[in-house]
Amino acid sequence: MTDSVISTVTSTLSGKHFINGSWTGDANAFNSFDPIANNKLDWQFANASASEIDTAAKAAKSAFVQYRAKTPTQRADFLDAIAEQLQADIELITTAANLESGLPMARVQGETGRTCNQLKLFASTLRAPLEPKFIDLANPDRAPLPKADTRLSVLPIGPVAVFGASNFPLAFSTAGGDTASALAAGCPVIVKGHPAHPATSELVTRAIEKAIIACDMPAGVFSLVQGASPQVSTDLVNHSAIKAVGFTGSLKVGRILADLCAARPEPIPFYGELGSTNPQFLLNDILSDQAESLAVTQVQSMMMGHGQFCTSPGVIIATEGAALNRYIATMSENIAALPAAAMLTPGIASTYQSQVEALVKNASVELVAQGQSAEANHLTRPTAVRVNANDYLSTPELQQEIFGPCAVIVICENKDQMLEIATELEGQLTATIHGQEAELSENQALIEAVAFNVGRIIFNQMPTGVEVCHSMNHGGPYPASTDSRTTSVGSQAMKRFERPICYQNMPESLLPDELKSNATKVISF
Repeated sequence: MTDSVISTVTSTLSGKHFINGSWTGDANAFNSFDPIANNKLDWQFANASASEIDTAAKAAKSAFVQYRAKTPTQRADFLDAIAEQLQADIELITTAANLESGLPMARVQGETGRTCNQLKLFASTLRAPLEPKFIDLANPDRAPLPKADTRLSVLPIGPVAVFGASNFPLAFSTAGGDTASALAAGCPVIVKGHPAHPATSELVTRAIEKAIIACDMPAGVFSLVQGASPQVSTDLVNHSAIKAVGFTGSLKVGRILADLCAARPEPIPFYGELGSTNPQFLLNDILSDQAESLAVTQVQSMMMGHGQFCTSPGVIIATEGAALNRYIATMSENIAALPAAAMLTPGIASTYQSQVEALVKNASVELVAQGQSAEANHLTRPTAVRVNANDYLSTPELQQEIFGPCAVIVICENKDQMLEIATELEGQLTATIHGQEAELSENQALIEAVAFNVGRIIFNQMPTGVEVCHSMNHGGPYPASTDSRTTSVGSQAMKRFERPICYQNMPESLLPDELKSNATKVISF
């Protein structure tokens, strides 16, 4: 990063909203923040008013009529164009993301690549759909009543509000998975930029603006509204033009927005990904053979992004004994050597510090290790504690996610107690079972119990790192997500923003091309 690049970012930014193809608003409401230096940046941004949100929502509603008429190939070209524009502006985008999030430059560069790959995955899926269309052919001779011709397809549900995530300023934010999947489905998008990285959001939006123009898309197909006030979020969710919400963030905020969606005169779906403790179950044989290496990979995984991944492994479950003692000793040694570091925002750091303080003070908890002392108040220390299984099961607060580099080691007396924990788990995005093949075969009950409480069950691998592919499921039973039937990552994510439509006895000439009798990937009955 050079001063000249930062200067270019500064001269490019307007601090305004992007609504219906225009930059608008007064950039005087709040500033970007540098979490490492722990001070405000010079970049100022607007706070969206109710009238600005109304304008964006009405523009999205108007654009929906035009955008839903675009062919899948045209929408695919649009998504590819966004990816190309992001790559063209990658230096400015990653510079802003690095400053606003404190995440290493290599991380934000990789995240930009992932964001582009997500867009390209949806584009390729639009050009070559994975799922067939179903046709039940008419049978006029059926008795006692003739059978109608029925054909099943999908329609986009309408304008979607997307909330940027604090921990992924690119892949889960302005042009991230929710936006990409909604646009792929044929839905206009209004993004509520996260106040932790408004400059990144604006620069990404400028790339999207270029793609809108290049692909001749309706102006209201994408809008960005900025704001640090909760009222911006509630006004957006409550607008009658919004037909669904995509959200990645905390359980507290997610639940507020979900309740607003449910209480509207027209309730709408709220697709919230709300976090997880991502338990790690260590079976005895593999722990005995690999205690030290398992401990090292645990620390490496929980320290990715300073523990600020939604798949960060925050709980380890194992049975007592010499092997577990070796594991804890190695883990303690590795954590003690780690420096304190900044988190994404001062609010996240403060919450982490208070949660860890309360955890360590709990009478049933024993501190295993903490990282090096912080040189400044805003820096946070990695932490590991241990607790016995009975206390863990009887103390709900010990089971809650601590967003940051913290792990709770739950010590079981036997595998029956491990099974009890698996059975009583809250909904999780992921859980991993570490075991030799033979002992995995002997623990089918554990595998089944875990599977029914997670969206992705992993074997002998840490959970950090979510592959963007057709088979990925990033969701899980509540509170991991608000709809366990859906994913926010992978090609299946666009299903959240579609609804089924059945065409009955429609003349062949009027049917969508994909439902005509000579179409490919059609199954007739």
